[in-house]
Amino acid sequence: MQVILGIIFHFIGGFASGSFYIPYKKVKGWAWESFWIVGGIFSWFIVPPLAAWLTIPHFTEIIKQTNGEILLLTYFFGLLWGIGGLTYGLGVRYLGVSLGSTIILGLCAVFGAIIPSVYYNFFPKAGKDTFSMLLHSHWGQMVLLGIVICVIGIIICGKAGTLKERELAKNRVIAEDNKEYRFGLGIFVAIVSGVLSACFNFGIEAGKTMAENANEVWKVTHPEQGNFLFLNNVTYVVILWGGLTTNFVWCMILNARNKTFGDYTDSSRPLLKNYLFCALAGTTWFLQFFFYGMGESKMGNGASSWILHMAFIILIANVWGLLLKEWKGVSRKAIFTVVTGIITIILSVIIVGYGNSIK
Repeated sequence: MQVILGIIFHFIGGFASGSFYIPYKKVKGWAWESFWIVGGIFSWFIVPPLAAWLTIPHFTEIIKQTNGEILLLTYFFGLLWGIGGLTYGLGVRYLGVSLGSTIILGLCAVFGAIIPSVYYNFFPKAGKDTFSMLLHSHWGQMVLLGIVICVIGIIICGKAGTLKERELAKNRVIAEDNKEYRFGLGIFVAIVSGVLSACFNFGIEAGKTMAENANEVWKVTHPEQGNFLFLNNVTYVVILWGGLTTNFVWCMILNARNKTFGDYTDSSRPLLKNYLFCALAGTTWFLQFFFYGMGESKMGNGASSWILHMAFIILIANVWGLLLKEWKGVSRKAIFTVVTGIITIILSVIIVGYGNSIK
């Protein structure tokens, strides 16, 4: 039952992440950097401490009592993740919600799932899964098999993207509808984003002391009720300070370079709607990790939780890509290829879920 609840929570989180960019498409007359940072202020500055305040009494005391080195390392991973999050927005912009999310999050899934277990092979810690444990146990082998199948699904979706690019180049009308589609630049930022976005999982590991403290406080008043559903909410606050720093600096640079500071006050634009859609996008974005923490409390913060979370995001993003007609006008072969990739990723989720259930 715990595993089933974990999968459900990860699915809800994946749905939030796979859907968060949709409200941005309703923002009118603003440059990318303007709507990205307005939404980001909600994602990284307003909503995380609000969520922590609602779920963890005196969460600020937990942060204050945490060793400075732990806080710094958690913040540092947040900075690196911030670069990944920043380039995620660019990757989706140039590749579309479907293909961009697939490549970025697929790489993020692999790095985020494998590297912590490799780290704990060299620096063992009680309760943490090592890469050797994955290799030499039946459940671990199933998880690794799921990861390999997920990578295959990513490759298939990438193949669909190259087919789409060739077909767009042949059809000027369709290409005009996809005028921001730039495969070369998009694939570069997608790779950068995929690798650095995995740092969010590293940040969760680095700041685990804060989550453990929140968990222990909760268990005192709720004995024999399992782990605290919202234990990671305090860690998110510190990680996302780092993400906010990176994104804010870069967006301000772009505002200055592109002379787009006027976006925030230009009355000729639908300002209220723009701010509301950005707030909706930013809040939806944060919900992915709110529910990730709930899923992690049921399944553990190992390869299983991370790969499930990322695979669900990839699945939802691709469904949105089809619904938004990002594959409009392309051949049946290209659509069949991307659908095959989606099905492959679904299979990887099932295998990882099974592996975790027999742990």
